[in-house]
Amino acid sequence: MVFRRRDRRSVLRAIADFLYPKGGWTRAFHYVKHRVRRLPDTPERIARGIWAGVFTTFTPFYTMHFLVAFLISRVIHGNILAALMATFFGNPLTYVPIGFASLKTGHFILGTEFEEGAARSFGGKFIDAAHDLQSNFVAIFSDREPDWQGLSVFYSEIFLPYLVGGIIPGMIAATVCYVLSVPVIRAYQKRRKKQIKKKFDAIRRLAEAEEDAARRSE
Repeated sequence: MVFRRRDRRSVLRAIADFLYPKGGWTRAFHYVKHRVRRLPDTPERIARGIWAGVFTTFTPFYTMHFLVAFLISRVIHGNILAALMATFFGNPLTYVPIGFASLKTGHFILGTEFEEGAARSFGGKFIDAAHDLQSNFVAIFSDREPDWQGLSVFYSEIFLPYLVGGIIPGMIAATVCYVLSVPVIRAYQKRRKKQIKKKFDAIRRLAEAEEDAARRSE
């Protein structure tokens, strides 16, 4: 296949690259920023896509952020590629503060508390929920009795508060990124248009000079 990697990565290598990409997170950030600024669309549409992508990172739909960002971007008429790239806002360096802010805000709004120690830790509740999904799927094809306790705890103590609590900080962060993005993208596009115009003018002058030289030599 043309697009297949020549050096196939192991699972551990893929995980390591996700946690810390080659060249570091600073280089990855500048690459995404460069790609977003070069998108062929209006600054407002690109910024709306960025809004959708950043807001998505404050939702608990892990592994589905691309799909959520795509749907939100379609609804608000944003640039879809910008939305997908803006999900980079959520990464191993930011997921901890994002999750902390979303959970704290969600429990505050709902008037509940995160029960850590009485049942399981934050990570443990994720593990329990995944175990319930696996066990209950197997129970469909066997005589095993399904048990939804882990999923129930996960939903009430993590998923629902995260979903509710992520709305306010997500909208704030996304709006800040939108406000900052519009003038930056507009300035970049204007500068790029000037650069392209200068190149075309130089090519045109060179062609005219060659035509004048050809006429004189006749």
